[in-house]
Amino acid sequence: MSSTKGNAVIGQSGGPTSVINQSLVGVIQEVQKSDHINQLLGARFGVRGIVNEDFVQLKDAPADLLERVANTPAAALGSTRDKPDHAYCEKIFKVFLKNDVRYFFYIGGNDSADTARIVADLAKKEGHELQVFHIPKTIDNDLRVHDHTPGYGSAAKFVAAAIMGDNYDNASLPGIKVDVIMGRHAGFLTAASVLARQHDEDGPHLIYVPEAPLSEDKFLSDVERVYKQHGRCLIAASEGISKPDGKSWAEDMAGEIDRDSHGNIQLSGTGALGDYLAELIKRELATPGGKKLRVRADTFGYLQRSFPGFTSETDAREARMVGVEAVKASRQAGATGSIAMKRISNEPYKIETFVTPLNTVARETRHMDASYIENGNNISEAFRQYAAPLVGKLPMVGTLDSLQSK
Repeated sequence: MSSTKGNAVIGQSGGPTSVINQSLVGVIQEVQKSDHINQLLGARFGVRGIVNEDFVQLKDAPADLLERVANTPAAALGSTRDKPDHAYCEKIFKVFLKNDVRYFFYIGGNDSADTARIVADLAKKEGHELQVFHIPKTIDNDLRVHDHTPGYGSAAKFVAAAIMGDNYDNASLPGIKVDVIMGRHAGFLTAASVLARQHDEDGPHLIYVPEAPLSEDKFLSDVERVYKQHGRCLIAASEGISKPDGKSWAEDMAGEIDRDSHGNIQLSGTGALGDYLAELIKRELATPGGKKLRVRADTFGYLQRSFPGFTSETDAREARMVGVEAVKASRQAGATGSIAMKRISNEPYKIETFVTPLNTVARETRHMDASYIENGNNISEAFRQYAAPLVGKLPMVGTLDSLQSK
């Protein structure tokens, strides 16, 4: 058991998800059962709230309120895109010293894990007993060591269902449709579109992820082949798809490109890539008889990450669990790390949690395994088996194709 008593701080960081508040509530509820944490301070808007000492008292939050918050998407405490450097983390540490903070729980992705790592190293250097726990969250599903991350299953469920609907829309009014889905460096979210296929003719007929470089020639050749075969084509493409030279398609597109606060090219929140792909198809491909191709594009932007009423049950349960496990781990003196999930089996689906060192998760991203990608334009059955338990049940649909014509 931990011999150190003191206060704790919890914060949320990065892009919100449908289940990030489940992790927050998991921490609060477990802290309420604990006697080694005196006060639980919720930092408003992540690390920015810490340096500004903008805290909310959470330890006495009522149970009925917590359950409502748990089922509410996006970050209840507010989030931040601040990416603290060493100097910023020194300010965080000074606030922790001032407020007798001995436990720090930070919900976020790999940048959040890096912040947690820097703060933990500062405390160790200064001889201040501080236990730091990174609680995983990202719809990108790109944290190293982790089998998967809370937030992914629900966003993947949204993607699969949206593509399923788009498939039937595309079959009703045949044409070529491009759907651009979040994923700068990792294609896990776009790959989930494969779960939309329930019949042989179903789309997406082509799936492109950042891990498989794609030339314009291959893209056009793929689209032309599928269109000739089916009389239509539904395409799912990651916003971060790259070309053989390593540059992203977004980088290669003409015109000025906005960048985010981290200096990255802005991909989400713009329909530029979808429009570019649609115009490329219109310009370069012809139809028999010279008819004008019917080409449309949509971008799945921020809606997919905090969509209420369509949450994966597995995702919600596991998001709560990693919050609980972080507090349980804090009872062990000196424990620090990221709460990771390891898959034990697929049938039945079973996982276990463990604490992995912060430096094994921080900063760098995980990419899709090569076994999940087929021919640079499709996703394998192995990935379907990986993702299906995380997404859960999808709508059952049917066609009239089996009925005889009169």
